[in-house]
Amino acid sequence: MSLTRPPHSSPTRRRRALAVLSLLLATMAMLLGPAPGSAADDGWWNPIARPQPDSAINVTGEPFKGTNAQGEVRGFVDAHNHLMSNEAFGGRLICGKTFSELGVADALKDCPEHYPDGSLAIFDFITKGGDGKHDPNGWPTFKDWPAHDSLTHQQNYYAWVERAWRGGQRVLVNDLVTNGVICSVYFFKDRSCDEMTSIRLQAQKTYEMQAYIDKMFGGPGKGWFRIVTDTAQAREVIEQGKLAVVLGVETSEPFGCKQILDIAQCDRADIDRGLDELHRLGVRSMFLCHKFDNALCGVRFDSGALGTAINVGQFLSTGTFWKTEKCTGPQHDNPIGLAAAPAAQKELPAGVTVPAYASDAQCNTRGLTELGEYAVRGMMKRKMMLEIDHMSVKAAGRAFDILESESYPGVISSHSWMDDNWTERLYRLGGFAAQYMNGAEAFSGEAKSKDALREKYNVGYGYGTDMNGVGGWPGPRGADTPNPVRYPFRTTDGGSVVDRQTTGQRSWDLNTDGASHVGLVPDWIEDIRLVGGQGVVDDLFRGAESYLDTWGASERHRAGVNLASGRAASASTTEWWNPFVSYAPGRAVDGDQGTRWASEWRDGEWLRIDLGEPQLVKRVTLDWERAYGKAYRIEVSDDGAAWRTVWSTDAGDGGLDTARFAGTTARYLRVQGVQRATDWGYSLHEVGVYSS
Repeated sequence: MSLTRPPHSSPTRRRRALAVLSLLLATMAMLLGPAPGSAADDGWWNPIARPQPDSAINVTGEPFKGTNAQGEVRGFVDAHNHLMSNEAFGGRLICGKTFSELGVADALKDCPEHYPDGSLAIFDFITKGGDGKHDPNGWPTFKDWPAHDSLTHQQNYYAWVERAWRGGQRVLVNDLVTNGVICSVYFFKDRSCDEMTSIRLQAQKTYEMQAYIDKMFGGPGKGWFRIVTDTAQAREVIEQGKLAVVLGVETSEPFGCKQILDIAQCDRADIDRGLDELHRLGVRSMFLCHKFDNALCGVRFDSGALGTAINVGQFLSTGTFWKTEKCTGPQHDNPIGLAAAPAAQKELPAGVTVPAYASDAQCNTRGLTELGEYAVRGMMKRKMMLEIDHMSVKAAGRAFDILESESYPGVISSHSWMDDNWTERLYRLGGFAAQYMNGAEAFSGEAKSKDALREKYNVGYGYGTDMNGVGGWPGPRGADTPNPVRYPFRTTDGGSVVDRQTTGQRSWDLNTDGASHVGLVPDWIEDIRLVGGQGVVDDLFRGAESYLDTWGASERHRAGVNLASGRAASASTTEWWNPFVSYAPGRAVDGDQGTRWASEWRDGEWLRIDLGEPQLVKRVTLDWERAYGKAYRIEVSDDGAAWRTVWSTDAGDGGLDTARFAGTTARYLRVQGVQRATDWGYSLHEVGVYSS
């Protein structure tokens, strides 16, 4: 449409043209302008004390709140991200930080060895090719990074995550990630290569990021970044219009469960301790194996030169290379390929070479081990979700067998590493699937190929950005593409307007820059709408509800089962005055309301229950006899020696008491009396222990 004056136009025509133009501009302003009041400086979604200088967000309008007409939450799900992987692999593989108390210039700077021209950016040229050289300066120029094909620079700066949230994302899974072998062979590091040490640090940093954002918004609980540990919290956060952050784990040797020459370096006790620790850190989903075969399961191979390099790492970690066999069903692992990886192969001992593999043998011989089965069942007891991606076909098939035998829905495929032939089996269980953050064409095509399945099982869809995961991201479609992303555009909910993202002196345009950092997720979703249609985006917008459906069903699995029933019980004392009636501790867990445990007549007595193995505990019921506790505590323990209090009262009133608390894993539970309500002791007809 031309806005210049045509020749020989009359004054009437000019006035009519101006009137039409004015109407058009007014209409455009209403369509593209922020909703009334959305740009107000005092909106709850704007911080009251953002550090200056800092990145811009470039989104206006109030983030949507509440639920839809069916009472469902709305929003996109990034089911696979690595916010803190700059702390992993020895601390110098991913350069830059997600946040810094010293500000953006400190957060968004390159690794020391990358200066002055990237000559020592060794991992850059291993993963990207070329000579690795680049302009190392981040803030404020960002000449060369972040970029869609730069795998070693920070892509998850907090303000970019904020932009993704403002663009409609409501769930983010932060996978705590590392790899001890990559850390050990990489030239630059400034910390230990122990995987669990790194996992703990990344969890701590995620909580610190929450506090950092809270401080901008006025104090604890005020920020948009909310770490959640159950679905009730997640739903409340999303209904408030904020981002629910779930902790996951993706590491090669969890709990030290590596295997050397096919001999496991961990046992069941290590698995229980590890799962208990992770649960207490807030972790609710995890991979049991990643990249290398370990003592729990065999992996789904990587292909090409990367596969060769990882196979070298497999040998360095385990003493064995991958072994293949012919597949027995339609599912298969990725072909390993024979491409050379010279930089990695130089790490092999003299005389050792990577083996060749038959093209008709594409399945890992290693499946789910006995310890792996124990870990799967341990995750189920703790109501954790199993990440099935990266498991070999043999391991995944056995994991599905176990989950199906218990009707356990907690299974996730978060970034396109599961064989497609498992998809219906996953949906039938109640699991959740997300696709890797591919380009708009590829993503839309893959999404549409599963339309019928999603409709059949009435589920939404997710994406896994894998940012900071050394994976590569969608490149630009070009400024001359016939259907480019046109800035500004409205978010899927219609309530916010998105313009080009600017940090320092650099602005990113998805058409010409690709998905360079996580803040461009809204732009990428708009690209999907243009390429794949509104239907794909609508399924993604249902992602938050479907993810929480899977998680919630996992929480409710066997929720009504009394974990204490028939278990071994002991007590500090037992009342004895009638030789024909037993008041033994076991009477409080025998399922008979007519029996009871009774203590001697003094304060401070206790009843202890051994649940037999670690379990998730969230609720305890106490059916008191007339001799009840006025003040008492509920305590739990992993080993029966070190106890931690999860609930207490000093106003007990007898009858049936229910103690509810944040879910925690424990093998032992103790009712610790503090003060009696009567002159008698403590007396309980029945104690119930539940996971929900």
